[in-house]
Amino acid sequence: MSIIFQIALAVPVKDTIKIVNSDQIIQSTPDRRNLWAAQTPQRFDVPLLKQCHHHGRELGWAVTDDAALFEKCDFPVQIVPGEETNLKITTPVDLAIAQFILQQRATPPA
Repeated sequence: MSIIFQIALAVPVKDTIKIVNSDQIIQSTPDRRNLWAAQTPQRFDVPLLKQCHHHGRELGWAVTDDAALFEKCDFPVQIVPGEETNLKITTPVDLAIAQFILQQRATPPA
């Protein structure tokens, strides 16, 4: 029997992360050595992914990605190192950074 690994690309977090309460008062600072920023693509067994989505809908779960869904279903997800330029484009600043990276890649070295 082969083991099917569920995989998510990620990069180590460089920022200091703060956990705050509803009044925006810092409650704690997690050790960043254990923090990774998830990226896409992620790789999952499709039948199991569909099963997890069905289960999550039935229970009304709100998750931000498929890896979080698998966590809630108690399935392990392995982190595979990604790369810093694999950006998530969600704001105009993200788009400007992505355009700059693409421009730098297209410009031949002097």
